[in-house]
Amino acid sequence: MSTTTTERPRIPWGITRMRPYPSTYQPGYATVELDPATQVAVFRDERGGVVEMGKHGTAKGTETSPQSTNLDSRNDTDHDQDDEQD
Repeated sequence: MSTTTTERPRIPWGITRMRPYPSTYQPGYATVELDPATQVAVFRDERGGVVEMGKHGTAKGTETSPQSTNLDSRNDTDHDQDDEQD
């Protein structure tokens, strides 16, 4: 006795819960160029005007790694971290 059944493909449960992505954030600029003289990015709006992206500083981190010997004669390492920001 031979029985043929046609099975419809099952849709994974997770796909039934999917929804469209929400609208994404639109940045305040349309294009970015690299100024060849200063090597700095220049952000421009839709009309070609320069968009000021604000100032940001730089930071430099330092870390020291002193070693000491504890009472059970094993080396014990400790780290100290610091940063400088302007």
